Formats: sequence, structure tokens, C-alpha cells
Amino acid sequence: MSKDKTMTIKLVKSGIGRMEKHKLCIKGLGFKKLNQTVTILDTPSNRGMVNKIADMIEVQEG
Repeated sequence: MSKDKTMTIKLVKSGIGRMEKHKLCIKGLGFKKLNQTVTILDTPSNRGMVNKIADMIEVQEG
């Protein structure tokens, strides 16, 4: 069994007033509230969502 790469991200800005696609990225990454930290797999689709809302989150890879 191989160890999958993960990344830990934290939502630091609200999705209020943002484009609907940005709000869907927040939801898709698993965020439910502000300042929440989630750990996700480092896949191309997750990486794309992170890049789309990069100004709203902090990324700690590991």
C-alpha cells in the first residue's frame, strides 16, 4: 500500500460576495466554516480548486 500525498489547507477569507464557482470550490474542498483546517489528497482536481481560490486559503503541504 503506497502512501498518498496529502496537503493541509485552511480557509482564511469568507466566500461571501465571491463568484459561484469559487463558493463551489470551497464546498468541494470540504470547508464548512471560516478558519477551518482540512486535509485533502494532492490530486490534480484538488490542486486546481486550491489554485482557483488561492487568495482565500493558506496551504501547508505535508
